[in-house]
Amino acid sequence: MINITSVLNSLYFAPRMRAIERYATEAEALQMQVMKRLTGMAQHTEWGKLHHYASIKSYEDFSRELPIQTYEEVKGYVERMRRGEQNLLWPSKITWFAKSSGTTNDKSKFLPVSRESLRDTHYRGGRDAVAVYLAQNPQSRFFSGKGLILGGSHAPNLNTPHSLVGDLSAILIENLPTLVNYIRVPSKQTALMEHFEPKMEQIAREAIGANVSNLSGVPSWMLVLIKHILEKTGRQTLEEVWPNLEVFFHGGVAFTPYRDQYKQVIQSPQMHYVETYNASEGYFGTQNDPLDAAMLLMIDYGVFFEFMPLEELGSEHPHVVPLWGVETGKNYALIISTSAGLWRYMIGDTVKFTSRNPYKFIITGRTKHFINAFGEELIVDNAEKGLARACAATGAQITDYSAAPVFMDANAKCRHQWLIEFSREPNDLKAFARILDDTLKEVNSDYEAKRQNDLALQPLEIIVARQGLFHDWLDQKGKLGGQHKIPRLSNTREYIEEMLKLN
Repeated sequence: MINITSVLNSLYFAPRMRAIERYATEAEALQMQVMKRLTGMAQHTEWGKLHHYASIKSYEDFSRELPIQTYEEVKGYVERMRRGEQNLLWPSKITWFAKSSGTTNDKSKFLPVSRESLRDTHYRGGRDAVAVYLAQNPQSRFFSGKGLILGGSHAPNLNTPHSLVGDLSAILIENLPTLVNYIRVPSKQTALMEHFEPKMEQIAREAIGANVSNLSGVPSWMLVLIKHILEKTGRQTLEEVWPNLEVFFHGGVAFTPYRDQYKQVIQSPQMHYVETYNASEGYFGTQNDPLDAAMLLMIDYGVFFEFMPLEELGSEHPHVVPLWGVETGKNYALIISTSAGLWRYMIGDTVKFTSRNPYKFIITGRTKHFINAFGEELIVDNAEKGLARACAATGAQITDYSAAPVFMDANAKCRHQWLIEFSREPNDLKAFARILDDTLKEVNSDYEAKRQNDLALQPLEIIVARQGLFHDWLDQKGKLGGQHKIPRLSNTREYIEEMLKLN
């Protein structure tokens, strides 16, 4: 029997891998091509005229003419676009706005999505993820089954005709080519349902009888769906439901806290996991080696990358470097310019490069999701390493967690407070806390210094969250499903106090 996956791979995907191989030797040239293409296309927009895009010839011109921006600086333009104005930041008509869930506060961010960014960034990233996977797995039968894509929902944008806002995943599903809809589940109508729990039920009904070969989505929400399907079918593992399941493309949150739980619900040795970095603002990276957690930076899309050393955040004149100026092992805030009209935009994520030939990186956290109340500079990457080691040593499994500082208790003591929901509690909670604390000291010298002799920081405190706490907190805030995330680390007690009230 002909393997249709092998045929499609040789025709469409394998040739693309030859272009991706250029990343290792032509990174600067590829990125400069992107920069010149973006500024050339946008030179007649309101923003392009204001910043003299027609005269930009070099990276130095680009960095001199344009300011670094956060959402606050972009928001005025976005509000005008949402009311129907065009040719402001990007020349083509903008009618889609991705509602960002990068934070869980009440203020949402609405990010423009152009037809160019859909084509040259988001969909291209999805195709390349498949290309990379097939290159690693030539015996794959990926296209012999269907893909289960778990996404969010969208709604009308103000009173602007034919304009919508929603989760990026919903925008992608809404605009998928007709042919793709024949090789995916659930139906578009079900995929775009607004309310999370009835959506899970309907997806399960449609998908259980399908031949699903691949999954795509956020690990936390996909796990909820998988458990629901296993409960409905009475099966113990997912391969009993879908025997041809072979890969899960995941992103949105770190996979580490969920890895052991996935091993329980999917026990097949043929199962693969591929991390992707597909944010509301663009598609940036794909894991290209199953033995290496770092992702390959995708540098020939509609995104020009820059990086600000983390220690320069907040400085008046920060030193920002292009891709070819980064160093390995150093934390950077990610800055992007895109084919949707985001210019030198600080996305809010922090990354660290592990390789320059080609450029490979890991996501280390968020510029706003860290704890530095006492000079300890604790980032999400530190937390994930500590929790993974504590789980391995004590047999624990974590569903969700959040941590924040206790600035001073009744005894004038300061510490970190961790609220953790376990799917399997550790056999010794005190040992879990000690291993977590010791690992944080090991991977973070600032934390180690502040913990020295318990002077600045006391031993961390763990509060065990009741089952379903984080689900209920998101539900209370109207943020179930989609790409909504729990704030892992916070420098204030705003989030953790809300959660503790529900515990």
